[in-house]
Amino acid sequence: MALRHFLTLQDISAAELNAIIERAIALKKSWRSGEIIEPLKNKVLGMIFEKSSTRTRVSFEAGMTQLGGAALFLSPKDTQLGRGEPIEDSARVLSRMVDMIMIRTFEHEKIERFARYSSVPVINALTDSFHPCQLLADIQTYVEHRGSPKGKKVAWIGDGNNMCHSYMNAAALCGFELVIACPEGYDPDAALMQKHKQYVTLVRNPQDAARDADWLVTDVWASMGQEEEQKAREASFAGYQVNHELMSLAKSDAVFMHCLPAHRGEEVSAELLEDNQYSVVWDEAENRLHAQKALMLFLAEELAN
Repeated sequence: MALRHFLTLQDISAAELNAIIERAIALKKSWRSGEIIEPLKNKVLGMIFEKSSTRTRVSFEAGMTQLGGAALFLSPKDTQLGRGEPIEDSARVLSRMVDMIMIRTFEHEKIERFARYSSVPVINALTDSFHPCQLLADIQTYVEHRGSPKGKKVAWIGDGNNMCHSYMNAAALCGFELVIACPEGYDPDAALMQKHKQYVTLVRNPQDAARDADWLVTDVWASMGQEEEQKAREASFAGYQVNHELMSLAKSDAVFMHCLPAHRGEEVSAELLEDNQYSVVWDEAENRLHAQKALMLFLAEELAN
């Protein structure tokens, strides 16, 4: 039995990432053809949400159902997790009752502690530091539209946040060049940048990042928990909007991605978000479903081996 967790992209190899993406594409094809595949029949996914979500909850819950299993939604309001039960105790108890656990929370240290005491696979569905499941969907989307990301130039425009950190990990796994454009004071984690310095460059000018890029991506300027900083961040990120003018500097076949929800008129123009010549955000959102199904199968099979 090989217990594997998925807390960051660094928990899998490049070969395993490719296999997960290939399987996600195959599962998407099967799902669209109406084929019923239930390898996780009678299995249960526990879903712990300390941060709210639309795409994460629906994609995991629907995905587990489509694979023949069931999913339990657990919020701090409904469980002892919100009443001070130690993470270590919750992990040991819950992992004796369910077959896999997905957690969406704030501090990354929480999910690391939970995984240490869990006897079943734990999936990071977002922390303040990383959002690896979104990257599975993003990579799948690029592969479907343009092929392998290896050797490509990806431009991250905006905050050096959890999504940016996961893009840094993805650059190392996939072998693409990541150019991050963010204002001073919003840099990504310095240690992670140093670790991936072969693949990652930091600039201040969005135009420098976008020039000749194959793939542009952004995120909201104020993430969950930063709402009180919204006005200050709007001022800091003025000039960092991804729009047609910025896209014009990229390669002619470049794509635009956003993990959603998007604030039209802030980090991305409404016109670009809706322009299907560049924007692949709706495929990207759907692919959360397929990529996570492939991930859950990977972790379940690793546990069974």
